[in-house]
Amino acid sequence: MKHIINLEVANTIGVVARVTGMFTARGFNIESISAGRASMEDGSANVTLVVRGDDWVIEQVTKQLNKLIDVIRVSDVTESDFVGRELLLIKINCPPAKRTEVSMITNIFRAKVVDISNRSMTFELTGIDAKITAFIETLRPYGIKEISRSGTIAMVRDSQYKS
Repeated sequence: MKHIINLEVANTIGVVARVTGMFTARGFNIESISAGRASMEDGSANVTLVVRGDDWVIEQVTKQLNKLIDVIRVSDVTESDFVGRELLLIKINCPPAKRTEVSMITNIFRAKVVDISNRSMTFELTGIDAKITAFIETLRPYGIKEISRSGTIAMVRDSQYKS
């Protein structure tokens, strides 16, 4: 099963290398990883890992991550109600004669044009994995020149009702 694990870490040199090194040393696979500064004030960063594994693997991953010095907090957001998104940049072959047709398709997915040339168009799209994959497959007949896809990032939703 796929799990999305959020880490709050100290934003220090080599922290991502230590996290990925732990996975390598234990023989676990990271499906995707996304890291970025969380706060200017406290010097922390967020790392989101997508990991596949049974309950035993996820338990081991969580235990090993909690042992790393720079890791402040580990949470498996998959166990909660969460919001998750990926980012896609995709460049396709698109001569001027096809732009209207392609624009209609991309509007359905709510993608944004971020670059255009005489021979190509580049789009940005955010969404869940299924939406990103469907968009790629829809554009495939036009000829995909390049794809850059982030890993999933996620946040646990606030409870709708306060006790």
